[in-house]
Amino acid sequence: MSELITAELVDLDLSAGSKEAAARSLAERMAGLGRVTDLDGFLADVAAREAQMPTGLDGGIGIPHCRSAHVTEPTLAFGRSAAGIDFGAADGPADLIFLIAAPAGGDADHLSILSTLARHLMDEEFTGALRRAEDPAAAAALIRGDEPEAVTEAEAGPQAEAATEPAAEPEPAAEPETDAGPQTKPEPAPPFKVVAVTSCPTGIAHTYMAAEALAKAGKEAGVELVVETQGSAGFKRLDPEVVAAADGVIFAHDVEVRDKARFAGKPTVDVGVKAGVNRPAELIAEVREKAARGDVSVPAAAGAAPMDRDGEAGDGFGTRLRKWLMTGVSYMVPFVAAGGLLIALAFAIGGYGINKAPSVAEHFVWSESASWAALLFQIGSVAFGFLVPVLAGFIAYGMADRPGLVPGFVGGAIALTVNAGFLGGLIAGLIAGAVVMAVQRVRVAPALRGIMPVVVIPLISSAVVGFLMFLVVGKPIAALQKALTDWLSGLSGANAVILGVILGLMMTFDLGGPLNKVAYAFAVGGLANPNDGSLKVMAAVMAAGMVPPLAMAVATTVRGGLFTRTERENGKAAWVLGASFITEGAIPFAAADPLRVIPSAMAGGAVTGALSMAFGCTLRAPHGGVFVVPLIGQPLLYLVAVLAGTAVTAALVVLLKGLRKTAAPAVAAPEAAAVAGEPAGV
Repeated sequence: MSELITAELVDLDLSAGSKEAAARSLAERMAGLGRVTDLDGFLADVAAREAQMPTGLDGGIGIPHCRSAHVTEPTLAFGRSAAGIDFGAADGPADLIFLIAAPAGGDADHLSILSTLARHLMDEEFTGALRRAEDPAAAAALIRGDEPEAVTEAEAGPQAEAATEPAAEPEPAAEPETDAGPQTKPEPAPPFKVVAVTSCPTGIAHTYMAAEALAKAGKEAGVELVVETQGSAGFKRLDPEVVAAADGVIFAHDVEVRDKARFAGKPTVDVGVKAGVNRPAELIAEVREKAARGDVSVPAAAGAAPMDRDGEAGDGFGTRLRKWLMTGVSYMVPFVAAGGLLIALAFAIGGYGINKAPSVAEHFVWSESASWAALLFQIGSVAFGFLVPVLAGFIAYGMADRPGLVPGFVGGAIALTVNAGFLGGLIAGLIAGAVVMAVQRVRVAPALRGIMPVVVIPLISSAVVGFLMFLVVGKPIAALQKALTDWLSGLSGANAVILGVILGLMMTFDLGGPLNKVAYAFAVGGLANPNDGSLKVMAAVMAAGMVPPLAMAVATTVRGGLFTRTERENGKAAWVLGASFITEGAIPFAAADPLRVIPSAMAGGAVTGALSMAFGCTLRAPHGGVFVVPLIGQPLLYLVAVLAGTAVTAALVVLLKGLRKTAAPAVAAPEAAAVAGEPAGV
């Protein structure tokens, strides 16, 4: 088994000017030793990981890293930059850059070494020694943790002999005597006990760095803190007795915490893993404050996604609001998809008059297609009826965890009762979450803490939310909802085309990110009160979302030489992803070349959205791509709109990449190309 890092993988004079160029320079050293088989494919994987979350850390450290099928064995390359390179850290550029490459199925031994390195990066003596290192071999040995050669007795001299002799034990200090007799010392207060769990998407670096930072901060604060790292080298569950004795819990994670139910009923701080690295002392102080006021948190169910968590303390209100709303939308979409597709199939089989059919519980004829259409419609209508309550319930859940579910669902149901619709569900969820968060801040007697999440909080919050929705905000929201519905119903001509352009740009700007989800949520909300305008919006949104992956598939087919081998393989999958309305299929291409891919995708999305609106295409199904074309109004024109946008995006991508290839020979030397972040001659 090769060494993780050697002198050949160390560059003490890294001259790259950007993080992309730095990654390329270090990756070339790996490729030169045969540890990376496809340089461009590996760098695309590094860029995709970087797009998830910046890898810069406070203290001048950058740790670009990824798992990749193009890595033959776990490898680490180290570069030291005199000028500093921006990796997105809050305190500025990084001068110590560690490129960590792990194979898709990395062995536990090497991954364990990588986790040890991640912990060392939190040690100022270790990083200081790397900044002083003058020889690549010495730097590599320091990173590997090699022991320095032993000093012989002859070299050490008499001082060494003296050092080996045991020091005389000091005489114990005499206890002061007083007239009152021996003094009894008061028993020290028991230390505050915290358990923590850290995890990150790749499980290589941030997982262990957060653990080390929390442990160090706990020691400084006089807190007993035990960390469970759920990383790539596996994880060992905390002793149940340790968990039971803990006074508080810290989750610093970007992927779900495994067996999260173990920590139920304890004060909990739930943040991203980078917060655990950058501000561990604040997290410990926060969990102590929650414990002091009796704030007993119940963790989300196992498998919850990172967006199910409340925003981090450093997030602005806008970021936190987006996370809350997207939590509600993410849980709502399956209900919309099931209900919408069933209703669309019912209309396709039985016509639009099927909504007037009697209940199938009272009248159902097995041999009549109309009865089957009515059955599909009525099942779909029931599923669709959960749309607003689920949206409101899980917005509140995103804000206040499980205690927010009851008042959120109640508020969403009331929104339907007063005809406040989709907007009412949004407002009800936010009100419910805010009310629960306010109740949780009230200090309560220890005897009541156990019943707070299951009795007191649901009772009080449901009453408050019901009062506000019925008597205060419900009717104004209902009026606003009606105005929005009427506006969508009256969309025509230039107004409809302009809206189509805006929706197309939103769907393709971040390829499945927050802006994409906002546009999709707007379209899905219209399906709650369907009319001609809202059905046009749904059609335009889905059409635009199909364009980026389809265009990348076309571009890699017609001009494969402009793309790496990995991108060409991704292009094959993009055919299916685009046809299925999975916009995220274009992310690997955008991560590798965002300045060319994203503007091209936006142009094509705008064209498609505008054409779909101009053609008057409608869609009752919230998902499905080409597989629901028979359920689309004006299906042939709809396909024309999708093909037109795909052609525009593919042509622009090919043109822009072709211009890059033409301009590449003008670069004077390969080193100049590397600094620019581009391979020479490509």
